Amino acid sequence: MTETARADEAGPIASDVVPGIGTVLAGITMVALLVPVRRGVDDPIVLAGVGFALAAVLTFLVRRHAGLERRIGGPIAAGSSVLVVLLAGYALNQGVTAPAALPTGSVSIPVVFVAFVTAGLAAAMGVADYYGITPTGLKRRSLQVVSLSAVGLAGLLATPVVIAILAIPIVPLLEPLSTFEEAVFTQVSMAIGAMLVTAGYLAMTDRDLSFIDLRRPTLRELGWIVGGLFVLFGALFAISTLMQSAGVESADHSTTQRAQDNPELMLILAPLAILIIGPFEELLYRNVIQKSLYETFSRPGAVAVASVIFAAVHVLAYATAGIGAVIASLGTIFGLSIVLGTIYERTDNLLVPALIHGVYNAVTFVSLYFTYG
Repeated sequence: MTETARADEAGPIASDVVPGIGTVLAGITMVALLVPVRRGVDDPIVLAGVGFALAAVLTFLVRRHAGLERRIGGPIAAGSSVLVVLLAGYALNQGVTAPAALPTGSVSIPVVFVAFVTAGLAAAMGVADYYGITPTGLKRRSLQVVSLSAVGLAGLLATPVVIAILAIPIVPLLEPLSTFEEAVFTQVSMAIGAMLVTAGYLAMTDRDLSFIDLRRPTLRELGWIVGGLFVLFGALFAISTLMQSAGVESADHSTTQRAQDNPELMLILAPLAILIIGPFEELLYRNVIQKSLYETFSRPGAVAVASVIFAAVHVLAYATAGIGAVIASLGTIFGLSIVLGTIYERTDNLLVPALIHGVYNAVTFVSLYFTYG
């Protein structure tokens, strides 16, 4: 772990509070998964999820009351909860949602999705317990995750705001916008939005431009770029193959629909991916969010948390599909983000993951052109 993210002092309070929170979260998970069972669903995936949730509950309880070593109990609780996340996600993908109406009666929520979320939080508690995180440390980390998630959301929302502002003087001059002009206008707005959010974050946290890890790549880093591309495409192939073999359905990115309607647009987006999309997404989600997480998390932990944020902000791009398909697609995004985050963590040079990300997107856009062109 890094010096700023070393384990907190694990005292009696830490030994009680974190496993206690984990017990509650794992308990909610188990109860949520029992809902479809009580409704007659006998899917072995759901039943296995209940079993692993129960294992997490018991482990947290034994950790809290029987003095089980945290180096043993933490991994068991975290591992059991991660398995529940995978099983609940798979159940959602297969259509097992168990909707339940809220007190208002007009809105219902998929209870299995509740289990999916609470199991993920329980897994985090297992990791926190393993490292002996105190309540104060847990609060500090939670607040930072929330604040940096807000930064990521601001980066997402900044684009339409910038588009609306720039459209006032620009659109009347170019109207009607051609496909090329619209694509460039949108991506330039995204870049401006990312820069504004980054500048605002640096100002609010009393940082300057030295926080941005941008420099000419060394020969070793050029090797990371080449190798990273192979690893990224290899990871995509492995994840896709695994999902297909398991019968998991994923959602199409909104860009796929645009490619079906106008395949020539992909040839415009390909160079923009290298020049704008890759660099500015990596600026915000890797250099700003992931690097800031180094202050309170271990570097591997920061990579994982930043990847969760990165995947979450892509939800709108897949929102036209069902919740299970969206989760599958976000799982793919999470896996690819882990690769990019690890490469950034190893090089501390924004240019490396930016080029990998940009080239990856460009190749994807060109393949869509040949698919639908």
